[in-house]
Amino acid sequence: MKIIFPLLLAASLAGCAAIGPGDANVESLDAGQLGLKSVNVDWPSDTWWQRYGDPQLNALIEQALNGNPSMDAAQARLAAANAAVRGAHAIRLPQADASFVSSRQRFSNNYIYPPPYGGSMMTDANLRLNVGFDLDLWGRNRARYAAAVSQEKAAEADVQMARNTLVDAVVQSYFNLQNALAQHEVLARIVEQQRNVLDITRQRANAGLDTQVEVKQASSAVSAARVQLSQASTNAALLRNQLAALAGQGPERGQQIHKTTPKHPPTGVPDSIPLELLARRPDIVAAKLRVEAASSQISAAKAEFYPNVNLNAFAGFMSLGLSNLLEGASKVYGVGPAISLPVFHGGELNAQLDTRRAERDLAVADYNQTLLDAIREVANATASINALQQQTRDQEDSLQAIESAYQIAVDRYKSGLGNFIQVLQAQNEVQTQAIQTTDLHVRAYKLDAQLATALGGGYGAATKKH
Repeated sequence: MKIIFPLLLAASLAGCAAIGPGDANVESLDAGQLGLKSVNVDWPSDTWWQRYGDPQLNALIEQALNGNPSMDAAQARLAAANAAVRGAHAIRLPQADASFVSSRQRFSNNYIYPPPYGGSMMTDANLRLNVGFDLDLWGRNRARYAAAVSQEKAAEADVQMARNTLVDAVVQSYFNLQNALAQHEVLARIVEQQRNVLDITRQRANAGLDTQVEVKQASSAVSAARVQLSQASTNAALLRNQLAALAGQGPERGQQIHKTTPKHPPTGVPDSIPLELLARRPDIVAAKLRVEAASSQISAAKAEFYPNVNLNAFAGFMSLGLSNLLEGASKVYGVGPAISLPVFHGGELNAQLDTRRAERDLAVADYNQTLLDAIREVANATASINALQQQTRDQEDSLQAIESAYQIAVDRYKSGLGNFIQVLQAQNEVQTQAIQTTDLHVRAYKLDAQLATALGGGYGAATKKH
């Protein structure tokens, strides 16, 4: 055995199938060239939404995290990845199987069994313990285990990404609902104002100062405002249903959400895209781990070109007849190597290797796209927040000015110094500016939530706590 085994191994290596050449066609993007820098950033915590001081929002997010099917799906994928790791690890350990075979049969007179066994009915019994161990000389099993571990870690990051996506969806829908409720209040006030103008117009028409044309125009403005008020109510109802579904609840849950005024969000934004984003974004981490898994699969595919060497051993009992099966004379045992050598597979092994190389290129491309998307999301949120502050100030000034102009137009119209066209124009502008103002106020919270999600949603903080 000491002489035969090395000779067999040397002969196997000499006769291995040839590995086709191939290099990676896709390279990972360089973070430094994309503008990422080592800067201090106020990273969000894994409960970043609590800074809004809104218990109603906190309760919705807690329900969503506990009851939304997307989280259950992510956890199921993680459980599958965990099982794959256990399976890949088990292959690296010795395998043992026990077997018992018993058959009642007639033995041939013209076979290896001499009389009195030949030509008689006997019981052939075999009780055996088989032990096998793959030496894994070329690291195939180790590479597959490494790939499984990387996939498991990627699945863990996917769970956090699913969490971030769900939380962001709840927060965005919640503030959209708050905006719809605020717009409903604005439109309700506008409807009341336009009713007052309609009353004034009727009075002027009765006094002969206006015609039915102005009355009809004022009545039309009231009806149009009512339509918008109804649309705001419908929009709010749809958003309530959306939030209830995100929380894993029925529509009744949405009816319990009322209008609130959350605290002002923080205004600080990063001066530049932080390099640590690569470790704080769960989707980037997952994509990078899948590149590592794909690289390990390439190593495993290359190992398929080399001989597979196993050590096999067995021990047990064999006998003709059950009565003497466990006697000492029935003992059997043995040990030896089992070597399989890939010599010619018609290009199958190289095709498998090329597939693994292509999968790695695909994983790198996905990583690059994920990185670019993350940088764009942070940059967009930062630019929008910086611009929003001035926009909000200008919008508030514009609303105050048009509301003052509207009141002047109504007073002049009531006293007979102005005309209805001026009032109608001011009404339309007040409505437009008031709705834009509510949009900008809510947009501050939505952008803050977008930035928190773009910065990883507390992934790094959650990882460190555990």
